[in-house]
Amino acid sequence: MTTFSRIYSKIIGTGSYLPEKRVTNQDLTDQLAAKGIETSDEWIVTRSGISARHYAAPSQNSSDLGVEAAKKALEMAGMDANELDLIIVASSTPDFFGSFPSTACIVQNKLGITNNCAAVDVQAVCSGFVYAVATADSFIQSGMHKNVLVIGAEVFSRILNFEDRGTCVLFGDGAGAIVLTASTEPGILATKLHADGRHSDILSVPGSLAGGALAGSAFLYMDGPAVFKLAVSVLEKVAHEALAHANMTQDQIDWLIPHQANIRIMNSTAKKLGLPPEKMVVTVDQHGNTSAASIPLALDLAVRDGRVKKGDNVMMEGVGGGFTWGAVLARM
Repeated sequence: MTTFSRIYSKIIGTGSYLPEKRVTNQDLTDQLAAKGIETSDEWIVTRSGISARHYAAPSQNSSDLGVEAAKKALEMAGMDANELDLIIVASSTPDFFGSFPSTACIVQNKLGITNNCAAVDVQAVCSGFVYAVATADSFIQSGMHKNVLVIGAEVFSRILNFEDRGTCVLFGDGAGAIVLTASTEPGILATKLHADGRHSDILSVPGSLAGGALAGSAFLYMDGPAVFKLAVSVLEKVAHEALAHANMTQDQIDWLIPHQANIRIMNSTAKKLGLPPEKMVVTVDQHGNTSAASIPLALDLAVRDGRVKKGDNVMMEGVGGGFTWGAVLARM
């Protein structure tokens, strides 16, 4: 009887990029004070755990950040860009309005890829990277694609209302990337995705085009308490769903890499999973919330500083506007 080996998607390269401009809480405090808006480093840190974030230069778009992260991921993977047969970009801040053309196509061009590989954007806001990895994993397991570049890239500074201290202090810009390849060695062990459109109004950019003009606001809106409550309730559940799918238990998690939105949400999730703080990768303090870029940014940092090693089981999970959430359990 013929036996067939399971095809896994294996992470063989990680990369990240942060824009040069670093903005501290004091920088923002001074900027807001000039407008008569009161805040402080203590107020921001206490509520979010954020001390600094990076902002893209006016000439930089999400594709530019994504390309820099992709180059590093490809270098680690030892792969030429023309060996890729699929590019997936997760972003809520695409290069063009309506993501038309897709940022993934722009990334393909800027990487000098001429093999006509597929390229597509995924939009699930802060859960975007998790959704993109799950999509890539499905393509690889099906045999349709072999080498996939997944990027999370954001320039959230472009959609922030700097007269709203409740949101403008929370977000930053950046990009992270991974290269996935087909392997008989276990890699992505489980993915679980969810959405609940009944909560679409609690985190959104409520603007739209009407007759060629903007109707509504082009700035990010967030109902902080509602988002916090939902995030805390779903992150533990989706992690357990992924573990169950992989027939594993929470004590087998070596590293938790959650979406870097708020240190209180992150600590709560780790505690509910029975994980000590030292098993959670934290970058929110220096990066802020970089939406779809936050998980791959944190993963790359932990891989390159030696914390995440080959064979480690890594739980990556996120929540985002939509309301969306999901988890990826990966063996490095």
